[in-house]
Amino acid sequence: MISRRNFLQGLGIAALSTMSTAAYAVGIEPFRLRVQHHYLTPPNWPKDLHLTAALIADPHICDPWMSLDRVRFIVERTNELEPDIILMLGDYVADHKMQYGPIPPQAWADQFGNLSAPLGTHAILGNHDWWDDKEAQLSGSGPTKYGQALLNAGIPLYQNRAARIEKDGHPFWVAGLEDQMALGPNLKLKRKTMQGLDDLSGTLAQITDDAPVLLMAHEPDIFDDVPSRVSLTVSGHTHGGQINCFGYRPGYPARHGKKYPYGHYVEYSGSKLVRHLGLSAEPRHLVVSGGLGCSLLPVRIGVPPEVTLVHLGNTEPGASA
Repeated sequence: MISRRNFLQGLGIAALSTMSTAAYAVGIEPFRLRVQHHYLTPPNWPKDLHLTAALIADPHICDPWMSLDRVRFIVERTNELEPDIILMLGDYVADHKMQYGPIPPQAWADQFGNLSAPLGTHAILGNHDWWDDKEAQLSGSGPTKYGQALLNAGIPLYQNRAARIEKDGHPFWVAGLEDQMALGPNLKLKRKTMQGLDDLSGTLAQITDDAPVLLMAHEPDIFDDVPSRVSLTVSGHTHGGQINCFGYRPGYPARHGKKYPYGHYVEYSGSKLVRHLGLSAEPRHLVVSGGLGCSLLPVRIGVPPEVTLVHLGNTEPGASA
């Protein structure tokens, strides 16, 4: 039988452990930065086209959790990685109340304007970049004040748009979707449910040849509808669940239809029978970045902030580019 003294000691250890975990989740992990690597050669991607893409997702900029100094550090660290291209995946603004105050969008956009890659920096917007702009919510059109800040900083914005790029004589396409949850409910406008402004078919219709396609989509949910014509879809939005306890992500439960919380996914098109028999089943690839900032609460456990590097045409660490 456990003694009163042992019980109190155990209770104290549990309380101390809880406080230590909370302190780490709020005061340490949100300020870490790791580089997460993915190596793959997806369908329709030339094996001799070696391309490194840096993904910048979900910074949710605000003091003290994502200050201008921290944005500057992330930009410098990303540049040190020497990517060929930089893809910014949305949710630049933080709208939770646990902050000192908002940072002017042009201030952080100008910092991102210092990102450097031979094939440029390319951006899309996220849901918070829409939700926090009252005028854009009323008009139902962008680029929103946060998108305009990026444009002012010289960063092209992809709103259901595709652009053709070349590296070492090999063409490929970068395409970007407008946000899938852009417009919130508004009774005055008779908008009863969330509405997206994404146009997948219209965006892909702009592609005029058979060169491979990289698709930027803030929310990974659309991946189920992305055709195998797209070599790779890259997304953010999830923050890797923001809390990951040995694979359990309470903020991103799969049972609610949220199937892509974090990492590299490969799905196969075609019917279940076709996939089972291995006939004409074409693999489709998705990489979901764990992102940089926090939403709702400034807490991260088991999902440190990251810059995500996708090495296309390289299938294993150490492969030459």
